[in-house]
Amino acid sequence: MAVVTTKAIILSSLKYGDSSLIVKCYTEEEGVKSYLIRGILKAKKGGLKAAYFQPLTQLIIVASHNNKGNLNSIKEVQISNPYQTIYKDIVKQSVVMFLSEVLSYAIKEEEKNEELFEYLESGLIWLDLHDKISNFHLLFLLNLTRFLGFYPDLSESDKLGFDLVEGSFTDLTPYKNIISGNSYYQFKKLLDINFDAIENVSFGKQERQIVLKIIIQYFELHLDGFRKPKSLQILETVFS
Repeated sequence: MAVVTTKAIILSSLKYGDSSLIVKCYTEEEGVKSYLIRGILKAKKGGLKAAYFQPLTQLIIVASHNNKGNLNSIKEVQISNPYQTIYKDIVKQSVVMFLSEVLSYAIKEEEKNEELFEYLESGLIWLDLHDKISNFHLLFLLNLTRFLGFYPDLSESDKLGFDLVEGSFTDLTPYKNIISGNSYYQFKKLLDINFDAIENVSFGKQERQIVLKIIIQYFELHLDGFRKPKSLQILETVFS
């Protein structure tokens, strides 16, 4: 059993028994890891606190990794990037809840991927520090596909549609899983931009929902076992 010190981002936490949590993290050193934290929900001074394990909290942890497919254990925790606004803003809280659910379904690898970790880390810091965030989740998920291996092929972007299965542009419209017309126009607004450019992208309420549904469909087509997030409806309500 190895003792590892690593940055970690909380993907999910699930109550186990009366007083324990099972926590899934994306770690900088070893990818996705799950931990059993016994007795954390009992009132006590000192030690680990349940507040550390809110969705997408960024931590530095000292953990024992058994590498046998069993639940690991956490010995020490500290916040690595304290959020200033996320847990005080109902809209940002809803975005974080939604993104944590998507990431839980989308990221499976138990291996190091520094570029992916750095993307998640910097994206969440950007969310915390900015006010105009109504389109953030759209760009966050679309740019996430760069690290998951299916970012859209931007060559031939002058064609009339986009094939969600092939991840490329096409003139073969209309066919199943090919978007065209207004849906295609709205989707293209997000391509090849970074977070600082998102404030210049304009979506109405319906357009934002259209683009989000396209991105969720894109994930469903490319990731085995990906499920439509339960928090999707909450997010749509917040931005309506």
